[in-house]
Amino acid sequence: MNDILRERLIRKLDTLPEEKIYQILDYIDFLESKYAPKVSTAPNPLKRFAEGVEDTMRAGRMSAGVIGGTMSVMNKAVGVVTDVANAGKSVATEIAGVVSSVTSSKPPTPPDQTPPTPPPGDQRT
Repeated sequence: MNDILRERLIRKLDTLPEEKIYQILDYIDFLESKYAPKVSTAPNPLKRFAEGVEDTMRAGRMSAGVIGGTMSVMNKAVGVVTDVANAGKSVATEIAGVVSSVTSSKPPTPPDQTPPTPPPGDQRT
């Protein structure tokens, strides 16, 4: 889909109430199941969970306002968890970099040293 069409669709969707947008989503799901040449890409597990909650609320005939409020909170929670996961990945990458630099730059081992021999005239036993 080209950017102009995508923006046009978003502009049109922004003018509609949420309950009509859910009807449009249902219609898009129907069209996708009938005509899509490829399966849409799956969202990450957190977004898939949020979509499952949303679908369950819709099946329970919750109002669009309640669903919208819940999804707003869930969207913020997904953002926080994603940020924490990215921070964890960053820390792990830095630790791996430090470990690899430490192991690759081993200190030189000193050559074998023999103890000094005492001078010839002073041998006490």
